[in-house]
Amino acid sequence: MDKMIARAAWWLAALLIAVLAVAGAADTGFAIHMGIVALAAVIGLWVSLTRTDYKAVASGAITAPDQSRYDDDPIRWGVIAVVFWGLAGFLAGLYIALELAFPALNLGLEWTTFGRLRPLHTSAVIFAFGGNALIASSFYIVQRTCRARLAFPGVARFVFWGYQLFIVLAATGYLLGISQGKEYAEPEWYVDLWLTVVWVAYLLVFVGTLVKRKEPHIYVANWFFLSFILTVAMLHLVNNINLPVSLLGAKSYPLWAGVQGALVQWWYGHNAVGFFLTAGFLAMMYYFVPKQAGRPIYSYRLSIIHFWALIFLYIWAGPHHLHYTALPDWAQTLGMVFSVMLWMPSWGGMINGLMTLNGAWDKIRTDPIIRMMVMSLAFYGMSTFEGPMMSIKSVNSLSHYTDWTIGHVHSGALGWNGMITFSAVYFLTPRLWNTGRMYSARMINWHFWLATAGIVFYTASMWVAGITQGLMWREYGADGYLVNSFAETVAALHPMYLLRAFGGLLYLSGGFVMAYNVWQTIAGRQRVEEPMDVAPYDAETDRPLVAVPAE
Repeated sequence: MDKMIARAAWWLAALLIAVLAVAGAADTGFAIHMGIVALAAVIGLWVSLTRTDYKAVASGAITAPDQSRYDDDPIRWGVIAVVFWGLAGFLAGLYIALELAFPALNLGLEWTTFGRLRPLHTSAVIFAFGGNALIASSFYIVQRTCRARLAFPGVARFVFWGYQLFIVLAATGYLLGISQGKEYAEPEWYVDLWLTVVWVAYLLVFVGTLVKRKEPHIYVANWFFLSFILTVAMLHLVNNINLPVSLLGAKSYPLWAGVQGALVQWWYGHNAVGFFLTAGFLAMMYYFVPKQAGRPIYSYRLSIIHFWALIFLYIWAGPHHLHYTALPDWAQTLGMVFSVMLWMPSWGGMINGLMTLNGAWDKIRTDPIIRMMVMSLAFYGMSTFEGPMMSIKSVNSLSHYTDWTIGHVHSGALGWNGMITFSAVYFLTPRLWNTGRMYSARMINWHFWLATAGIVFYTASMWVAGITQGLMWREYGADGYLVNSFAETVAALHPMYLLRAFGGLLYLSGGFVMAYNVWQTIAGRQRVEEPMDVAPYDAETDRPLVAVPAE
């Protein structure tokens, strides 16, 4: 009873503060955001009151959670959130791709312009789709590898719902024009503070589960997750040291300015890629690939070398985003050298993942989930070769500020992050809802081919567009003047922009196939279809019900 009263009091206090902030807001955007916070407080208060078993409270018969079972509720919510935010992010990406090909789609409205929708797309796919995948999978993996129930279950639920509130505040802020204008760090000061609170709670749950583990060894996936959580926290705090104009207004100014601000931003930006989009997803790879293949990781020693080399080298690579700028030349060279060195540990991880299939390569023909995992590792290897190559100054002089960079980012995001996340969703869904298998293995296969074809159209068109841009921008005539105007460059790229949009449409179509497959699986249905030899698993041991071939 005391806990219920305390919870209701917290929600009421949050509601009161939000209403007062709306009343005293210095600008419309801040008032709208505080209104969203007030709505969230009302929903939280309603849920806490309506879900209370008052008879049990009165009799004192409150049932403690079963400590012999894993706490999977936040993970189930996370899987649903991954699918929902993935579709939202892919749809926004397709729309802005069409805006570049057909500018009339800006519609003459400020909140539908490319400048507002583009950060909506990047944050939706990175922080909403990818972030929910990382939180859900880390909660799943840390429990299984530690043989311990999640520490602080109430805090774990706060992490999930608090993170959804962050996503909504950030997304609506972009549409309203509330932005710092920093890549991957657009939310304003008060949204950043809220994310800090959520992230500290996330660290508390994860570390608390590690501390209470029954398994003496800490599996390598948990090291990657821990490095991702800690490093992202550090990056977020340093890059978002801002001074608000008003405590009741949205606008703030960063402490860092000029070239120092640019260096801090790209130290953050590149390591957001390095730790959010690489280390965290490598943790997923090190768990889900061996589990789906039914094989141990190829080399545990290599995984440890891979871990320490990657986290040491990645943190220094950010200056390669600032070649040929006011940044001192030594700092640019430092970023380039460490970027080239990153190629080796990155491929160590790719090789470790692929070689895990030793003795199980036949599954690529019959298991579309394994096929997705292999494709994700292939794109990881390609992107982590292309990135170091693009950091070399002579290559960077051609590639930077062009669509080649866009193609590089999306080969990694769609191929590596997207494919490993899709395969994790397909791995988790039947286990979390105890259905034995997905609704349709053939739909997973359709998703694989739609996504793969979409990535090929997208990246290939952007590679061609980027090199075209770079060459046209640097072409000089006999008189020493540039031959091509900017408008002529844009016109030359129009066919490539259409191909990119087509690739995005294919990728989005695969996302809808996944959403339908997950929905039907959760509903407990299974499609009658020709088998693809995808082995069902034993719910007790979580292992395939067929014999595993010898090496």
